[in-house]
Amino acid sequence: MDQNSLVELITKEVLKKIESSKEGLGATAKEDAMKIAAAKINITTPRDMAKYIDHTLLKPESRAEEFDKLCKEAIEYQFKSVCVNSSWVSYVAKKLQGTKVLVCSVVGFPLGAMTSRSKAFETREAIEHGASEIDMVLAVGKLRAGDFKYVEEDILSVRRATRSSTILKVILETSMLTDEEKIIACQISKRAGADFVKTSTGFGGGGATVADVLLMKQTVGEKIEVKASGGIRDFATALAMLEAGATRIGTGSGVAVVSGMKGSGGY
Repeated sequence: MDQNSLVELITKEVLKKIESSKEGLGATAKEDAMKIAAAKINITTPRDMAKYIDHTLLKPESRAEEFDKLCKEAIEYQFKSVCVNSSWVSYVAKKLQGTKVLVCSVVGFPLGAMTSRSKAFETREAIEHGASEIDMVLAVGKLRAGDFKYVEEDILSVRRATRSSTILKVILETSMLTDEEKIIACQISKRAGADFVKTSTGFGGGGATVADVLLMKQTVGEKIEVKASGGIRDFATALAMLEAGATRIGTGSGVAVVSGMKGSGGY
């Protein structure tokens, strides 16, 4: 059996289990999953959300003063990381030196359509410049075309370019995928050694949903984590994502989220 046939077979089995869970428990299955996830988080005020947030600035037109502000806010509110394009990694790494805030670089962003060698090169350079986390965009078109071997090798090329301590997150761009494709993407990411699967780039016409986070978490299990990103601009939405099973939130509205306000949106 070739790789694509094997992935399809496993996916059908996963779908069957999920459907059978839905039929047997109905809305209770969703509620139970969310209760389990909620029990693992410790949030009593919006400020408690900070440790889950990747404070994000990915707009191509952003200037140095905006990254200065991003880093200052990350230090003040103690966000988990700042997430930036690779060309800004060295800049923010210097600003954050001596703090506990991590540097996260996107790779192959936002389309994921460049070659695997390009993604691997960008990954190595980002790490050399100070990134300790990599958010790579999956080859969405190849996935939708059924070329699962390419998708896995693409992720593996980035995984091999990282250090053992580097956290690798794979962005699925869920708004472009069917539920079956989301499951396949999660399985391939897990097999290729990803630490997280992530919902969206925020540039693909759709963002994170509770339903997608639940599906992704149900697919990857306990050993792989889920990052929700795209359209998360307030505390209530961020909390709903954590309760659905996410353990990281990507947002350009981090300050608004931890202040209990609503952000203006966008990365």
